[in-house]
Parts: sequence; C-alpha cells; structure tokens
Amino acid sequence: QAQLVESGGGLVQPGGSLRLSCTVSGFTLDHYAVGWFRQAPGKDPEGVACTSSNSLITTYADSVKGRFIISRDNAKNTVYLQMSGLKTEDTGGYYCAAGRICGVRVSDYPYWGQGTQVTVSS
Repeated sequence: QAQLVESGGGLVQPGGSLRLSCTVSGFTLDHYAVGWFRQAPGKDPEGVACTSSNSLITTYADSVKGRFIISRDNAKNTVYLQMSGLKTEDTGGYYCAAGRICGVRVSDYPYWGQGTQVTVSS
C-alpha cells in the first residue's frame, strides 16, 4: 500500500526557513515524480514544486522560484522541500504527491500524503 508522510511544518516568522520532508513507503520512489502542493483556506490547491523520477527535471511555481528548493534522496525514500524567505502568503497545508510525471494538475498524482501545516506569521 502506497503511503506518503509529510513532516517538518510549523510556525515560522516572515523571512524564516523550514524544511519539509515527504517519506514514502509501499512503492519504489525512483520510479515516480514527486510534487509538493499547498492549499490555503478557501483556495484551490497550488502546485509548488516537482522533481522528476530521475531528478533531471525540477519545476517551481513562479511564486516560490528562488526561495524554495526541491530535492530527493531515493535511497532514503524521501523528498525534501527547503523553504526560505518565507512570506505570510506561503501559509497553508503542504502536501506531497507521487505520479509518473511532473504534471500541473492534482489528477496527475494518484498518491497523496495527509499534509503538514505551514504558518508564516509574526
């Protein structure tokens, strides 16, 4: 059974940093692209970043380019999202998801974690 578990969320001040982790089990991580999505209350999910199965392709939303870095360690079955220069508008639930390609749609990813909350506030 495929499982994805996010961790690393929390409360941080504007300008601060957090590193989110997504640990997977039940499937071979190096066969899948992994994306991070976020969702603020009352808003649709937004794709934040994605790394392809072979790490050769990484994509970022314009809103996070230059501030967030996605990486993966297939040996540890874990994908990371390093977030720096955090802004209040980065607040939301952050979810990792696995799929065959780095798609832009939620439906491109059949496997999802339960999410971790990130709150950026002074």
